[in-house]
Amino acid sequence: MYSIFLVVSSKMARQQKTRFVNNPAVKAPKRTGLAHDLNPQGGISPWKKLAAFAILLIAIGFGYKGYLETRVNTPYDDKKIVVKTGLDVPERYWGSYRPGLYFGMKTRDPHSLVFGMMWYFPRQLGPGGAGIRHWCEQGDNLDRYTWVQHDGSNFGVQEIEDGPFSLTTSFVKRLGGNHGGDWTARISVGSKNAQLNGEAVSLVLYVALEEKTLGSIKPAQGAIPGIVGSTEGLGAFTIKMLNHTGQVEQTSHLVTVAPGLHLLKEVVVSSLRLTTDRRTKQKHIVLPGDVRGPGQPGPDPNFIAVQVTARVPSELDVVYESASSVERQEALSGAKYSEELGRHRDAFHHRFENTFHLEKKGFSQEEIKFAEATLSNLIGGIGYFYGASRVESSYTKGPVPYWKAPLYTAVPSRSFFPRGFLWDEGFHGLLISTWDLDISLDIMSHWFDLMNAEGWIPREQILGQEALAKVPEEFVTQRNSYANPPTFFLTLQFILRNFADTLLDEPGRLATLERLYPRLERWFSWFNTTQTGDLAGTYRWQGRDATTDRELNPKTLTSGLDDYPRASHPNVDERHVDLRCWISLAASSLSEIAHLLNRNGEKYGNTFRYLSDVELLDKLHWSSRTESYSDYGLHTDAVVLKRPPPPPKIPGHHHPPPNREKVRVVLEDPELRFVDTTFGYVSLFPFLLLLVEPSSPKLGKVLEDLRNPDLLWTDYGLRSLARTSPLYMKYNTEHDPPYWRGPIWINLNYLTARALLSYARMDGPFKAKARSLYDQLRSNIIRNIYKQYRRSGYVWEQYSDTTGEGKGSRPFTGWSSLVVLLMAEIY
Repeated sequence: MYSIFLVVSSKMARQQKTRFVNNPAVKAPKRTGLAHDLNPQGGISPWKKLAAFAILLIAIGFGYKGYLETRVNTPYDDKKIVVKTGLDVPERYWGSYRPGLYFGMKTRDPHSLVFGMMWYFPRQLGPGGAGIRHWCEQGDNLDRYTWVQHDGSNFGVQEIEDGPFSLTTSFVKRLGGNHGGDWTARISVGSKNAQLNGEAVSLVLYVALEEKTLGSIKPAQGAIPGIVGSTEGLGAFTIKMLNHTGQVEQTSHLVTVAPGLHLLKEVVVSSLRLTTDRRTKQKHIVLPGDVRGPGQPGPDPNFIAVQVTARVPSELDVVYESASSVERQEALSGAKYSEELGRHRDAFHHRFENTFHLEKKGFSQEEIKFAEATLSNLIGGIGYFYGASRVESSYTKGPVPYWKAPLYTAVPSRSFFPRGFLWDEGFHGLLISTWDLDISLDIMSHWFDLMNAEGWIPREQILGQEALAKVPEEFVTQRNSYANPPTFFLTLQFILRNFADTLLDEPGRLATLERLYPRLERWFSWFNTTQTGDLAGTYRWQGRDATTDRELNPKTLTSGLDDYPRASHPNVDERHVDLRCWISLAASSLSEIAHLLNRNGEKYGNTFRYLSDVELLDKLHWSSRTESYSDYGLHTDAVVLKRPPPPPKIPGHHHPPPNREKVRVVLEDPELRFVDTTFGYVSLFPFLLLLVEPSSPKLGKVLEDLRNPDLLWTDYGLRSLARTSPLYMKYNTEHDPPYWRGPIWINLNYLTARALLSYARMDGPFKAKARSLYDQLRSNIIRNIYKQYRRSGYVWEQYSDTTGEGKGSRPFTGWSSLVVLLMAEIY
């Protein structure tokens, strides 16, 4: 960059010298000294002017470099899409916004008071706190935990099965006052095995102040110790622990300063003490009280835990009351709580049927309960996070912090992915908007407030201590040239085509779209400037590692399909058919939104027509050899993982054990070609996003390939990669098992069902075939997910293409919850 500025300066110097020499009005100077030679008529020498100008250009260069460095963490602008949050939306102020916990409550404030629960059975407590439940952990091996009803605003009911014991956690909110109103949580513990009645269970119920939360908390007297406090957002409040039913054996509490929300369990474990009751001589595990000691100086406590040890069966109410709710008639506890909870549960069931019509479609009551639980676990998995991502660009010297911001979002998996994922959220929005359009628009608005000045949104959001503690270091930093499928355009198109009337009926919703529109344009522009290929009309996912010697096929994490096979040797000639189709969808969606908002969206309509041009699409991505759509790039199938031979031994030298990890070995030189020996989800994208003409013979070939059991068809849904593909179910490294190389994924199966039904409704020679495949595929998916839920207690991340068994993380009621829309036939 600087060399360019200096060349410009030299050129300008030559031009000035020419003007000086060729000007006849100027006499040649006498050579009486260097200064006079440079400036014969006095004043500032032209050479000094040139030098100053060159210095100025260099300074501008440094300034521009600094400008480029800051672009990655500079917000799009200061006009936020989210204009109402916190107490401005009282019905969503409090919520179960800590999805990574089995049960927790917090507010939609950057710095909140949080409530949470741990539990353990004293007889099963092991060293280091083994057996204490707090965060949703797959290693806890719970038989089941799921929200069975949750409306996103007023209440929720969750069922947990921990071995022979069952826990039910529920909450009900009641608006009132100036600080978000009251809520009550009820925790019930029981067992189906009558012989276990009388077994001891310890509930640890706590409140904590998030980092930088202004306020104070302290214990309060009661049959079971309570908590009182005050914060800037909540004002004064009280929390009472009331024994609803059951026999309380012992209570204790802990008052201390915790180093952070991510270490609360560790603080509890290190504080537990074994004591002996002087009267009964029974031993109890208790918390030690105020561990700071009376009168000791130091920071105010930010963590208070109350332990209640009771006999199964037992039921406890945790009653939070705001001091500003002066109109309260009676406490939301005991019989009153039971009454209000029952009312909400009935309303939920009726609302669910009016939304999805599953009874009318002939589903059984058990299947409907499954669908209610699947929706509820997605809604109950909505969290509220606050913090700063870690990002970098080619202009920064390393990772730098993004600005601190909130994010209201659903999470893919409460146990394994309790944080926000960009492309997942577009699929989540399909179901959430069907249930509650305002929640969906609120979530989308929070995501687009995270857009930087370039139009980029970090694809994975790891905000706050709890979220960061669950992520391996290698995945924390987000790079600004890396994309994710722009599935929010899918959500928006879904909303426009299903709920356009409700958008127009509610001015606030339309105003949200108005605020979103400029950022949608900038997002689209970012894709079209950072993800384009070398040829016109081509696109390429950035971020593939062309130098790896460990991966059989370099991953394409940015595509969302991770290890799905692409060209074996990433380079600039590569072109990805799925990304091209996503951009086509985005252009179409933007054109529709522009029309709704009375904006000029002609350029987006033109872009859509260009990208959906069949001749160009076929030229770039149709392989005549295999008659399928595919990627194109520098590729060979002759790539294997081999263990390298040990290095030769040198006499007299110590030889440490060699690194025997397998490395990638290329057996044949790659060539530029279609990657058509790989057939799978990527091959379907022109069909999935409806770019194939309904009368085209290519549609007939796609449908034929869909139904081929040697390719994608199974009795449980479509597998992600054909059994005939060279990398079907192959490990990508010695230690990385196949992920998108065969297992069944529900988001792409949903898009397939949507496409089949769309083609079944279009005139053409293949409409009957499309309808038949739709009916079969939809039935297979629903039947298997429900079967696996009944068998295992969970909805899963993916499903085996050979047995239908659930695989990966659980529960995974992110996009796997689209099974509810499949049941309802809402596309």
